Amino acid sequence: MYIAMNRFTVPSDNAEAFEDLWLGRDSHLKGLPGFVEFHMLKGPETDGRILYSSHTVWESEDHFAGWTKSEAFRAAHKDAGQSKKLYEGAPVFEGFTAIQSIS
Repeated sequence: MYIAMNRFTVPSDNAEAFEDLWLGRDSHLKGLPGFVEFHMLKGPETDGRILYSSHTVWESEDHFAGWTKSEAFRAAHKDAGQSKKLYEGAPVFEGFTAIQSIS
């Protein structure tokens, strides 16, 4: 299993617009080889900023890499530049390979 995450720092005043953007977008993930699940996580608010993280689970890192090179990836991110005004800085990517899983 491979988990791909992007962290976003969002000013509290932009939280509603940021959430609406994510809740209304087509991720183009369903049906992709190796895709397991996606979550958009809302974290704590500190000093007028809220931490969000997109959290995607893949069967393997190779499946994730395939997604990043796909037409579906380009379609899902075609308007990404328009949303930059909603968060501070660049999204922070973190990738994790599972070394243990308990169900």
